[in-house]
Amino acid sequence: MQSDSQAAPARIALVQSKPRKGAFSDNLAALRAVFGQLAALDAAPQLIVLPEAALTGYFLEGAVYESARSAERFGHELSSLWRDVAGLRPVEIVAGFYEVDNGSYYNSAIWLALDERETRILHVHRKLFLPTYGVFDEERFLSRGNRVQVFESPLLGRTALLICEDVWHSMVPTIAALKGARSIVVPSAAPGRGIEGEGELLSVTRWRELLRGIAMEHGCFILYAGLAGFEGGKGMTGSSCAIAPDGTTLVRAEADDACIVRAELFLDDVEIARANLPLLGDLRAVLPDLLADEELPWLRGRSDASGC
Repeated sequence: MQSDSQAAPARIALVQSKPRKGAFSDNLAALRAVFGQLAALDAAPQLIVLPEAALTGYFLEGAVYESARSAERFGHELSSLWRDVAGLRPVEIVAGFYEVDNGSYYNSAIWLALDERETRILHVHRKLFLPTYGVFDEERFLSRGNRVQVFESPLLGRTALLICEDVWHSMVPTIAALKGARSIVVPSAAPGRGIEGEGELLSVTRWRELLRGIAMEHGCFILYAGLAGFEGGKGMTGSSCAIAPDGTTLVRAEADDACIVRAELFLDDVEIARANLPLLGDLRAVLPDLLADEELPWLRGRSDASGC
């Protein structure tokens, strides 16, 4: 139970979109109605999160070059749409998109902050891990990012933005948490695979367990926005969710359709979770010894070269 003295909660909305493949203009027009619906609420969200490739669909392959745009252009398109329906109402917006920058193409996500005076691009994250196996073919068409960065969100404070497979490599959210992230936001486009007990897709079960584990281990909020719908016979699994730092699922969407789910985040819950389960603090204390282990691959070659 939250105390009466605790600060007002942060209001967030996860938009589980179901875009038409490659139809950016049509998908942007559909988003206008979503923004209008959210802006009309008495308690409008302060943060809106859309999935990976939210306005183009994910499986574009070579057509990614036609749909890609610069971060500045994409940010302008999103902010103009919000201003058209919401006026000067402040908001932060996160969305995945295909980015072009100086002739290189990336699977990226942008974080915008709009207030009464201006629109700022707070951060652009370029996906680190580009799956090229099974149904995936990203690295044939895209370049990868090379850094995990933490930045300041006016609403959430120290925050990290990761994309889909990035969070499957446990080192990545761990680096984000060690750099000070109190929230990790994950736009995703995850095709469904396998069947779990009671008919649930195995991939949905694995995602739920993975995200809850990250939240509990690092004492941080996890906001996950998943793409829905079918692309070329491959069904996206949606399942957008917000998870509290103690592992409690605050809200979760169904897997198969477009929708909006909303939650309130009490940001002081990070301190409570980290005090109750201080795993991140323990890691900070032990990490220097772990990284100095000469059996690690990047140190073994150095030791061999020195003759030690």
